[in-house]
Amino acid sequence: MDPLVTPPGFGFGGWFARCSGAVRRGWRLLLPILLLTQVLPAVVLSVFGLAVDPSARWNTQLTSDAEALPPGFLVDLTAFVVVLIGGSLLLGLVQCLGWAAGTWVIARQAAGEPVDLGASLRYGLRRALGLWGWLIIFTVIMTIGFCLCLLPGVYAAFALAMAGPIYLFERRDPIGRSHRMLRDRLGLLLGRVALVIAVVIAVSMLGGMVESIGLVPFGVAPFASPGATVGAVLAIGVSALLALPAHLAQLVGLVVTYAEQRAHEGPVNSAQLAAELG
Repeated sequence: MDPLVTPPGFGFGGWFARCSGAVRRGWRLLLPILLLTQVLPAVVLSVFGLAVDPSARWNTQLTSDAEALPPGFLVDLTAFVVVLIGGSLLLGLVQCLGWAAGTWVIARQAAGEPVDLGASLRYGLRRALGLWGWLIIFTVIMTIGFCLCLLPGVYAAFALAMAGPIYLFERRDPIGRSHRMLRDRLGLLLGRVALVIAVVIAVSMLGGMVESIGLVPFGVAPFASPGATVGAVLAIGVSALLALPAHLAQLVGLVVTYAEQRAHEGPVNSAQLAAELG
């Protein structure tokens, strides 16, 4: 029985067994990859964003004159938004490196081929830029969908769920292929992806709550003193670590779902999928 590809008819149990198997085989490599490419960059971005957040200064200035905007308000706001957008783009690039590296590990381990951290990161580096470009397009499409109405955004999220693995394995038409997979096997793909999204949202909300509660003691200026700085960074770091299971569930769940979709289109196995990654 193939350790990665769920044959047609094996249902949710077969899919879940292959997700569990991928985690058991790969956690020693997947966790460092995700720590380096998802958790650590998220901590850096959060700390940097908190450091350049001008709201504390605005609050002080508004206390003295609540009727007028703080001096340099538009300049500060523009700079803050530019920093966050630029940081988010860089974070997305590093995340794409990790997703590609993790996919390589999952596929090669299932095929019984050797893997190591350095080789996986080198593979991720080769694929990161292309995947990042598509990620920007996916994000724009989903943002437009959510701006128009909630349902188009939700549909776009499901319709593009397989686009990342499609790019890595096939490197052609990830948007069209992902949409066709959803149309062809709506119930199957909807159920798998919905479970992955639910886990990601639940764990992310937990991490966000921990960060918010952890930053409360340090007020609106958490970097005002060395002690407060250490405490704020620790709170952000703990919340980012709590998101690690969400990153793992997203990576493994989507790769195994993609392999199952391919099995419904024709005969495929782990060795073939690993070879397609290049």
